[in-house]
Amino acid sequence: MLLVDDQELFREGVRIIVDAQPGMRVVGSASDGREAVSLVDRLAPDVVLMDIRMPEMDGVEATRQIFAPERVNRRDTPVRVIVLTTFNLDDRAAAAIRYGASGFLLKDTTPAQLADAIRTVHSGNAVLAPRDLATLLDHEFRAPRQPPAAYLSLSEKEREVFAAVARGLSNVEIAREIFASESTVKSHVGGILRKLGLRDRVQIVVFAYEHGLV
Repeated sequence: MLLVDDQELFREGVRIIVDAQPGMRVVGSASDGREAVSLVDRLAPDVVLMDIRMPEMDGVEATRQIFAPERVNRRDTPVRVIVLTTFNLDDRAAAAIRYGASGFLLKDTTPAQLADAIRTVHSGNAVLAPRDLATLLDHEFRAPRQPPAAYLSLSEKEREVFAAVARGLSNVEIAREIFASESTVKSHVGGILRKLGLRDRVQIVVFAYEHGLV
């Protein structure tokens, strides 16, 4: 993990919590977004815990740069970003999710919730409830665009799975809904990500709201 926050005391507190978790280790820390982008390039962390409001460069711009196509294409393994905010349904958090973050956490989250969130985003899932994600994105995307040709290339079954993912359903729940095996659902999700050029399930949700598909 990489920790990014302009308050050293907060970073050190989170470091202690993370390093105490089995299978987790803090590999670096940064005090602003510009330093964070540089450290992501150099250290290739699995997960970045990113404060949303910082001097020099905030967490939104840092997230945008981390997920710039030229940087993503140079990576051997994916990086996930969790943004930190002080209040729920922050518009800046919505912007960071649009740029590629996997969700947000409030700064008063518990150590157990933090550890769960890290594991969740590492597996490619969102770190906030589908209802909260929907509320954020519904507020962010008030003028939906027409879906691109890539969406029209999805098969009927892939569109069915796409809609279920956009509603926040898990693979197990989708499998029950469409009467298919979990492995079949995973295959469909992989095809959707490939055809739409998306990174993970969170980006499917963003894509769906951005284009008025939910």
